Amino acid sequence: MKFDALVWVFALAATIHNLEEALLLPAWSRRAWRQVEEAAVLPAWLRRAGRRRVEVGAGEFRLGVLALTLVTYFIAVLAAAGSAVAAYLVCGFALAMALNAFVPHLAASVALREYAPGTASGLLLNLPICAALLMEAAAESRIAWPMFAWVGPATVLAIAAAIPAALALGRALPAPRGGDGQSC
Repeated sequence: MKFDALVWVFALAATIHNLEEALLLPAWSRRAWRQVEEAAVLPAWLRRAGRRRVEVGAGEFRLGVLALTLVTYFIAVLAAAGSAVAAYLVCGFALAMALNAFVPHLAASVALREYAPGTASGLLLNLPICAALLMEAAAESRIAWPMFAWVGPATVLAIAAAIPAALALGRALPAPRGGDGQSC
């Protein structure tokens, strides 16, 4: 499949994954943290770190997921239009989504011995599509591996840094009427 087509397949796969998270993760997260605290399934240092976590409401989490999904499509439009910079960004985003299948999704599923929302779509959908996108980008000379060796991880770190910012924005916005107001 050509790079331009894979960019859109990637955006769709990321949307499906983000939708799974938006629908299931907030409630699961609250329950999972209680399980972690009660059953001591994680090492003590990691449980202590978890106590310092900021409670994230379902609404702000969903707003963050929506923002991330919109950014995916914005970059996809630019990459499909031939932007070299956007090709690197969409491939960096694909690297982030591929890694996300393992941490936190697969790691949480294994540690808690239960399904963590996003694991199936991450491993069965995002992982192969992201790998195909990266390989096709290189095959079509849309990216060069030496350049991607630093752009890819930098993009992953930028996305990781943007997530708390998106959640903070969600907290700053007024809550919608009829929202569940629950934390994750």
